[in-house]
Amino acid sequence: MRVVITGATGNAGTSLVESLAAEPEVESVVGLARRLPALEIAGVTWMQADVTTSDLASMFAGADAVVHLAWLIQPSRDRETLRAVNFEGSARVFEAVAEAGVPSLLYASSVGAYSPGPKNRRVDESWRTDGIETSFYARDKADVETVLDGFERENPDVRVVRLRPGLIFKREAATGIRRLFAGPFVPSPLFDPRLIRVVPDLPRLRFQAVHSRDVAEAFRLALLRSDARGAFNVAAEPILDPERLGALLDARPVRVSPRALRAIVDATWHARLQPSPPGWLDMALAVPLMDAGRAREVLGWEPRHRADDALLELLRGLRDGAGLETPPLDPRASGPIRLREVRAGVGARSV
Repeated sequence: MRVVITGATGNAGTSLVESLAAEPEVESVVGLARRLPALEIAGVTWMQADVTTSDLASMFAGADAVVHLAWLIQPSRDRETLRAVNFEGSARVFEAVAEAGVPSLLYASSVGAYSPGPKNRRVDESWRTDGIETSFYARDKADVETVLDGFERENPDVRVVRLRPGLIFKREAATGIRRLFAGPFVPSPLFDPRLIRVVPDLPRLRFQAVHSRDVAEAFRLALLRSDARGAFNVAAEPILDPERLGALLDARPVRVSPRALRAIVDATWHARLQPSPPGWLDMALAVPLMDAGRAREVLGWEPRHRADDALLELLRGLRDGAGLETPPLDPRASGPIRLREVRAGVGARSV
């Protein structure tokens, strides 16, 4: 089996190329990325590609499957660039799959694609995918799912799988996640779990997480199961809420007004103190809890990591400045004392 992966140097991508390189049924893994990494993995060939401009069909030729992971979260202040990569780039990937005659397409969607939903019960994959209006990430994820619906209707011979994971954590992604969401001005030692003494207590702060390598395992199983089609929720236990977070970190939940917290996030984003607009908070409080039963039943997927353990692993990685030798995850990409991040305008340009 020959597998081509877009966005192969990011959080989920590095876990997937590592997993597939060790899979006996996979003979060739090609990782596509805008910037070639220094990371070397036996059995993986890296190729430079941009989903907005490259001749993707020629790169997909002869592949048994394409896994589409490429996605931009920053620069959050450049909506045109984000839309070009996330929406138009995804559409180009799908078109190239059809043109190259690739029999299987796997796509990394997200819990963010879902419409607002319940926090007191779990929803299956039939829940509406209209996204969260105030979140550019959620809107783009929902719009790409609509494009993928059309692709499936027009290309019934292509097996299409879409995974909808919760928050994806691993130690090696820590530097990349800090750059994307916290920015250059938060000192790494502050992420030490022993120093976190309070957690925000918001009524709808209930979310799901999953380890990056467990997401990779779900993709691996979906690749090998030739009868697997459709959408799969991917999330580990337990659900993370203020009470659980407080117990995990030995911290005190402190009631916070969602409106006040949103105002703070909005003000600090506009002041370029951090790179995350308030739509991320809106999405966290709005998306439903997911039932991952279909992934377990159809794929035989079972996460090896608990959600709370994955969060602790990430926090320790943030404290230590952990990363990998790929442009999105490499600590050196921030520049000396994170000057490259500052010069990029804290969400105005890619680092």
